[in-house]
Amino acid sequence: MRIGVMSGPERGDSARKAARMVDDATWAEEAGFDTVWVPQVPTDFDALTAIALMGTATSRIEIGTAVVPVHAQHPVALARQALSVHAAIGGRLALGVGASHHWIVRDMLGLPYEKPAAYTRDYLEVLDSALTTGTGSVDVENETFTVHNPLGLAPVAPLPVLVAALGPVMLRLAGERSDGTVLWMADERAVAEHVVPRITKAAESAGRPAPRVVAGIPVCLCAPSQVDEARERANRILGEAEISPNYQRLLEYGDARDVGDLCAAGDEAAIAARFKRFADAGVTDLSVRLLPIGEGRDALVASKLRTREVVAGIAAEFR
Repeated sequence: MRIGVMSGPERGDSARKAARMVDDATWAEEAGFDTVWVPQVPTDFDALTAIALMGTATSRIEIGTAVVPVHAQHPVALARQALSVHAAIGGRLALGVGASHHWIVRDMLGLPYEKPAAYTRDYLEVLDSALTTGTGSVDVENETFTVHNPLGLAPVAPLPVLVAALGPVMLRLAGERSDGTVLWMADERAVAEHVVPRITKAAESAGRPAPRVVAGIPVCLCAPSQVDEARERANRILGEAEISPNYQRLLEYGDARDVGDLCAAGDEAAIAARFKRFADAGVTDLSVRLLPIGEGRDALVASKLRTREVVAGIAAEFR
């Protein structure tokens, strides 16, 4: 199992956000991590722009989006942006895309959200053509798109596309049409019994290679007596995802009831044991969302630094 870290814009002005994300990427590369995952926060910094900046400061590490909502831009526009970033960072982009949630697509963007799986299938048909056509024309007609668009960009290296897939229909689509899936709110049981069997069967039926399964989890290094505090903080700052019916349905496939239950919290041995359980469940890539605890900024920063150093050591054991 490959282990990476999640880096998002969070707080601060735009200049500081950009610099911090670049620092996160350079540290992750130097620490030996395999990947950095950048969420596309709907109200904040553009993930692919951040990756372009991160890529210029690194040379080896894969950097992926987790994930870009497909409703937010035309598939040709996303392909053009992704191919440009992929070239700029030496072929190290992993493009995670997803149908997002009703409260983003419908309530924030004002777009229809009646058939997200069908829309994603049609979107992927155009996106795949644009990412593989090279210097030619993207010619796709389906129920959603009629595209006849010249494109002069060819991929500098294979560009993996991963689809956020939580339910059976999306998992089948991800297996048939992409290189894998990016997960959030999936515990070990949900991965082993729900995600991996479905996406693997779909990939095999389509004649595709074994899919990547990227699972995102919060991680907090703390004393055993502080585990409840870490889980409570996870629920407080990351719990907004639980308002989504998509996540609620995914939780039903596992034992976790909220994001606090997904948090790998405790000492080094406890975190390593949780990582192993995800690996045994079939996760190919773990995306760590560092979760600090403490009172005040200095304590939070110190907690984050301790956690990331321990996670770096654990990650080395999985290579």
